[in-house]
Amino acid sequence: MKSSEPEPVESRSGQKHALLVIGYGNTLRGDDGVGPRVAEAVEALHLPGVRTLVCQQLSPEHADPIALADTVIFVDAAVDAPNEVRFRQLEPGDTPQLMAHAADPRTMLALSRDVFGHVPRAWWLTIPAEKMEFSEDLTPAARHGFAEAVKKIQLLVR
Repeated sequence: MKSSEPEPVESRSGQKHALLVIGYGNTLRGDDGVGPRVAEAVEALHLPGVRTLVCQQLSPEHADPIALADTVIFVDAAVDAPNEVRFRQLEPGDTPQLMAHAADPRTMLALSRDVFGHVPRAWWLTIPAEKMEFSEDLTPAARHGFAEAVKKIQLLVR
């Protein structure tokens, strides 16, 4: 997994197009809900060529929309990450086999590759999280990360 900033999103035909933003996490568990909130905010911007998905966890049915995208950004809260919003480039895992009832982004990319024959460029956008207790509120750090993440995605599309 490489860490850097992605290039502006362009489709294989050269037109800005086909970005899938998947925000995942539990909106009832404090900062864990920052991923879905980012995807909802991006959806509200009506950016051209951008599709969003909001879910509590990644699951096999998400492999189809992933396979249809040129680029996918997985947005998630991270308790073990540095105190910064980070893009990390992703490669598919070795196997699409799920080890539990939910998958991580690399497993989803492997599933997309093995079932649909396409792996989009992929990035993991992680946002620092502090509290995951029962709450619908984000901490100040997660709110700051939310705003920064939305801004980074907007810059990719422009």
